[in-house]
Amino acid sequence: MEGASAVWTEAVTALSRTAVFRPPASESSLARCATVLGHPLPKDLVALLRETDGIEDEYGDGLIWSAENMAATNQGLREDPGFPALYMPFTPLLFFADAGNGDLFALLSTIDRPDVFVWNHENDSRTWVAPSLATYLDWRLTGRIDP
Repeated sequence: MEGASAVWTEAVTALSRTAVFRPPASESSLARCATVLGHPLPKDLVALLRETDGIEDEYGDGLIWSAENMAATNQGLREDPGFPALYMPFTPLLFFADAGNGDLFALLSTIDRPDVFVWNHENDSRTWVAPSLATYLDWRLTGRIDP
């Protein structure tokens, strides 16, 4: 599933017959998301969202959120007035999926580096989990990343 030339929905379907795909994100939705976040979305994420505006697993967990959910969740975390006293800044992270247990998966928002991290909501740790979005999906769907 590696590489920028991957067709996202086909690659995910090859790993999971139970994945649920949403219709593609509109260009205006992608532009609104980038505007709300204050920075462009990573190229791989944009390519994926142009094919499907979110992917859920068979249990309804968000493997990839919709562009609207990404914008709303990231904005909420970045702007919550109580969070600076509890957590390190969220601005360097672009949350794009949840683990179903309160933890969130993120890309780096302003650094051109494709790595995926998981944020632990209980201890505020940010742990590397995959070298790319494609690998994240592969490892998440095959159980190597077990939230």
